[in-house]
Amino acid sequence: MPRKGMRSLCFSSKVPPPSSSPSRFSFSPSGPSFSETVMDRTLDLVEPIITKWDPETTTFARVTSLFHENRIEARDFIKTVSNLHKAMQFLVTENPSSERMIRAQNLMQTAMRRLQKEFYQILSMNRAHLDPESVSTRSSRTSISSSASDYYDDNNDDVRVVNDSISEVEDVSTIAMADLRLIAECMISSGYAKECLKIYNIIRKSIVDEGIYKLGVERFTSSRIHKMDWEALELRIANWLNALRTAVETLFNGERILCDYVFASSDSIRESCFMEITKQGALILLAFPENFAKNTKKSPEKIFRALDMYAAISNHLPEIDSIFSFETAINIKSQALTSLIKLADFVRAALTDFESVILKDSSKMITAGGGIHYLTVDAMEFLSILADYSNYLSDILEDSPPPAKKPLPESYFGFSDSDESPATVISHRMAWLILVLLCKLDVKAKYYKDISLSYLFLANNLQYVVVKARTSNLKYILGEDWLKKHEIKIKQFASNYERLGWSHVIDTLPSPDPAAVDTPQKIKEIFRKFNTAFDQAYKKQSVCVVPDNKLRDDIKASVGKKIFRLYREFYNAHRRTMGKERNLAAVVRYAPEDVGHHLSDLFFENIESGSSSSFTSLSSPTLRLKSH
Repeated sequence: MPRKGMRSLCFSSKVPPPSSSPSRFSFSPSGPSFSETVMDRTLDLVEPIITKWDPETTTFARVTSLFHENRIEARDFIKTVSNLHKAMQFLVTENPSSERMIRAQNLMQTAMRRLQKEFYQILSMNRAHLDPESVSTRSSRTSISSSASDYYDDNNDDVRVVNDSISEVEDVSTIAMADLRLIAECMISSGYAKECLKIYNIIRKSIVDEGIYKLGVERFTSSRIHKMDWEALELRIANWLNALRTAVETLFNGERILCDYVFASSDSIRESCFMEITKQGALILLAFPENFAKNTKKSPEKIFRALDMYAAISNHLPEIDSIFSFETAINIKSQALTSLIKLADFVRAALTDFESVILKDSSKMITAGGGIHYLTVDAMEFLSILADYSNYLSDILEDSPPPAKKPLPESYFGFSDSDESPATVISHRMAWLILVLLCKLDVKAKYYKDISLSYLFLANNLQYVVVKARTSNLKYILGEDWLKKHEIKIKQFASNYERLGWSHVIDTLPSPDPAAVDTPQKIKEIFRKFNTAFDQAYKKQSVCVVPDNKLRDDIKASVGKKIFRLYREFYNAHRRTMGKERNLAAVVRYAPEDVGHHLSDLFFENIESGSSSSFTSLSSPTLRLKSH
């Protein structure tokens, strides 16, 4: 090993002449000074202790660990080096180039060789006990500092000899940390910080790099991200989410705790040491979301993975700021913020694309029986999942302008802004996107030749929208007022359907007094008209479906109340009169119970035809909302 001086302290070129350095303790001009006498005694005391553990002179010292062999002797060795250093500082002011100083320097170099060896052995042999997970989960920075310091408290010598009362794992880990700190402080104070840090950085960086590798984190080029298919990229994102959590909570946190403790004596050293160990891995980890956002096509089906990454960084940002609190860590924190900004841009662009996909849907395909359109299912599935990210969406949409709603009907938008209760940005955006969907459904409703079926289609689809909103976090975003206004709209659609689909049946029955018809001929004519109108209506409406149980029951109850009640009253009023009719079955084709049974069978989906689906089974993937 090259000779180590007391650095600038020991070999300063500005050495004062002997005459300018009087000693109050000199007793004769020819005798040794007091400092020289102290140094002689110190050298005589420390030399046998230091040379005993010189790894270059004895086999015993070369193969034996001082700190593992005898903890009390190890502590004495550190004290010996400290005493030697103090004596050297005392002597350097009088005679820095004396033989005593050279002898002391040689002993110091021997001691440092020993401590470097011990430092390396402790770090290497205790990798399992000093891994970041063990350090981070065992305790906080404060408690580790407290417990480990106790091992070298000079006032508790007898207690420290007995370690059996501490659990084995914590005992080994805590003692190893205390040993590392003791050696680091000794080497740093003796002017050997560079040698100490070199050993620490090499071993600990290899542990961090290995941890990053095992987490599946790697540097991705822009072209590689751009060429990667979505399924493979989704797997990478899922892996990254797990890696971020583990790296921040365990890997980097554990390293910060260990580094803070071992190099507690110097803020600048622990800063440079920690950054050397973690900077590369942290930057690679935190750059992935930015790379994804910049090199992946913005489309609706990818928005949720972008939000997952945005949420993960947002949630861990306080920990990132705490762990990387050093001024030299500004690049790491900037990378985290840059990734957040790029992900937010991605989400906003994907939302715009989602709106565009709905607007550009030009399919003229109609759903059988006025059932639920696939666009409704896909869009509401998308929005209901999106609502689960409402907290993050609020932040993302905060800076984006709200959609203009002046030319739009108030009943569609569902809520109004007031000074007392202003709608949030995310409420505006969600209501706007649903409005875009409803407007598109209005267009598709016109493709039905039967107007009554158009209204049933609108009722079914709006019911699906409202139910989906009520059973998801959309209800908190849109609010009760929005939901109630759209429920009123559903009733209006259903009422229009009933009027257009069944009013001609109702009009065949006399009202308000069915018994007022007084001639058999008129009675027979009413029965015949009812039979014809009911047959036609039932045939046409039997293909209609209402997937939602509540809406189906409401429509059937409303239709039944108007038709069944009037027909039953008319039937009961003229049953005896018609009983005399020879061809009764041809005239009175339906008993009231028959009408009731026919009405109760309406609006159920035909499973075999696959024309529609119930709300509970509508789980179409959002893949149909892909942009092209």
